[in-house]
Amino acid sequence: MGAGSVEVRDRAWRDPLAVAAGLRDREGPLALLSDGGVLGRWSFVAAEPDRVHVGTAGSGAMLDFLRHPDFAAGVVGLLAYDAGARTATGQREPVWPDLMLARYPAMLAFDHQGGIVRVFGRGDSPDTARAAADRAEGWLSGAVEPACPPAAANALVPEAAPEAYLAAVADVVARIASGQLYQANIARAWSGELKPEADPFDVMLRLADRAAAYGAFWRLGDRAIVSNSPELFLTFDPASRRIESRPIKGTRPRDPDPDRDAALAAELSASLKDRAENLMIVDLMRNDLSRVAEPGSVSVAGLFEVESHPTVHHLVSTVAGLARPGIGPAELLEATFPPGSITGAPKHEAMKVIAGHEPPRGPWCGSLFHIEHDGRLTASVLIRTASFERNDGQWRFRTLAGAGIVADSDPAAELAETDAKIRALREALSGF
Repeated sequence: MGAGSVEVRDRAWRDPLAVAAGLRDREGPLALLSDGGVLGRWSFVAAEPDRVHVGTAGSGAMLDFLRHPDFAAGVVGLLAYDAGARTATGQREPVWPDLMLARYPAMLAFDHQGGIVRVFGRGDSPDTARAAADRAEGWLSGAVEPACPPAAANALVPEAAPEAYLAAVADVVARIASGQLYQANIARAWSGELKPEADPFDVMLRLADRAAAYGAFWRLGDRAIVSNSPELFLTFDPASRRIESRPIKGTRPRDPDPDRDAALAAELSASLKDRAENLMIVDLMRNDLSRVAEPGSVSVAGLFEVESHPTVHHLVSTVAGLARPGIGPAELLEATFPPGSITGAPKHEAMKVIAGHEPPRGPWCGSLFHIEHDGRLTASVLIRTASFERNDGQWRFRTLAGAGIVADSDPAAELAETDAKIRALREALSGF
């Protein structure tokens, strides 16, 4: 399709989740559902991609597909964590494709601030673009007001005992003390099966009242993900060439008591440990962005800001820069993937240490990205994310939660942090 033709129409507001619910049984349903806040002004809904790529990284550049004009706009992709970690860990048994890409000629964009729906149709000619826009506009009338379904799974089964995680944290602390590295993000994993009558979209519906800036549901064939991520990996505006990343490091659980909740947020803001953990990743992201940015343009636009989400408070910083001429989404992702906030510092050494304690992660802590009609890139970090695979009609799921381990980490406290981070997904999957 290349550059081709684009038809754009503005229509009256509809709830994006309701529109997505009407498309859940079509081919390749997609819902990028934001919370409508400062970082999540737009939601996107689509189905029926006309071009799909699912595969492993070849011997050449991993993201060469993104350099093809057919994948220049209207594209959604998923990079699995292990695809980027392989330079440090070597070849391991894959648990998920390295790269999934789908191009959507018809797409709906929901402007939460403007209160409108923007209809996009793309094609090789004005006629085909108009037909795609007609198809997208028709989805609005098929919206289904979704009700919250019952829990989709009976239980989340831990893949290892808590004691194994405590031992892993203690080992990483010892490696940090020996000078091997400064920080590593170590995760725990849970898995299970959905009930026969349930599917992954039900999990998305159960997260609806806990919307995050980068919530997502995506199904391609017999694979699906549900994400409730609050973390921005990258944005890139090709018009201004501005790159931005917002790494998260530092977490406290929310508390139903307002005074206690405020105290936890203040404690996070003042924590020297969490600030040091965050600053290490800020420095790592500055280094990663400098590979593709104009010399001297990388700066810290915000440092140690507390963001409050339904189940946790987070410490967030913002790193920005100006991309060099000729830099596009493929070059940006290749220079910075996997995200520094979920690897550690130094990144290469941290990924080796992670591989010594964890099986392959799959999509978790990879990135889900969207290239819009104008080439703008938005890529999230796939935390608060469950992946699903269907075999013989049965959906199985896997999800993880991690914590950044530093020199003064307490294993029991890091274990509790992973419990806080998995809470929303645990409740969405199993109801408790």
